[in-house]
Amino acid sequence: MSALAAAAPRRRTSAWRAFLRDREGLSGLIVLTLFGLVAIFASVLADPAGLEVTKADGPLAAAPSWDYPLGTDHAGRSVLTMVIHGSQVTLLVGLAATVISMLLGTLIGITSGHFQGLFGGALNRFTEWFLVIPYLPLAIVLATVFPADVPKLIAVIIVIGVTSWSGTARLVRAQTLAIEARPYLERARALGGGHWHQMTRHVLPNVMPLVLANTTLTVSIAIIAETTLSFLGLGDPLRVSWGRVLDEAYALGAIDRGAWWWVLGPGVAVVLVVRAFNMCGRALERILDPRLEGRS
Repeated sequence: MSALAAAAPRRRTSAWRAFLRDREGLSGLIVLTLFGLVAIFASVLADPAGLEVTKADGPLAAAPSWDYPLGTDHAGRSVLTMVIHGSQVTLLVGLAATVISMLLGTLIGITSGHFQGLFGGALNRFTEWFLVIPYLPLAIVLATVFPADVPKLIAVIIVIGVTSWSGTARLVRAQTLAIEARPYLERARALGGGHWHQMTRHVLPNVMPLVLANTTLTVSIAIIAETTLSFLGLGDPLRVSWGRVLDEAYALGAIDRGAWWWVLGPGVAVVLVVRAFNMCGRALERILDPRLEGRS
């Protein structure tokens, strides 16, 4: 047991070095690090007062210039300032919703794969029910009927989290079924290991690499979902996010007025972050699954 414990840090170090040697994964990590720093130091990079319409002093719907690199909106607010501060809400919602999605997907996936019979079958049917329902309409309905006394930001996080777990559960269940057929699980059952012991000590450690790789891909889905809900007017109206900036630009006819810069900033930010998470996820898949090595 001590030998296994000593080997674990070496395996993690080896995986980290392999990730750093992967150009695609390293590029994605650099982009995510930059956006993470922007979100953390948003108040230092741009004055939060610039988000308030009453305190905006820039020209109305002005094109990009030295003073306003990404131009201004209809109220004279700097689009760059809104993109910087919008990164906080967008990344927070994406990461928090992914945590909920991963917890639900891993728990339901392992449980449905471990338990056979009526209980496991019912969980599997429940997962399939979520898979066949169109994701976006379900999220829109849940966001619309969510209790009004719950903060809108919390509601969006919960809605995205509880509607995006089914894909993870399906993957984890398939991996659990493969692990359940291995000899060491039979020995654990023969030695009297209970269900909790089998799932936490044998199944969970073996499905974690799959969960880790799938997490980075799910974050990108959650960010797109937050942007979509905010664009449809279902986000938090009191907080600036990339989706809300795009919603305001669309509602006020930015494209018709030729104010392309109003949608360029938040649009490019969403594309870069989503692409970076996908790049990291693909790199992790190649590292954790040697069969994918050499594939693009």
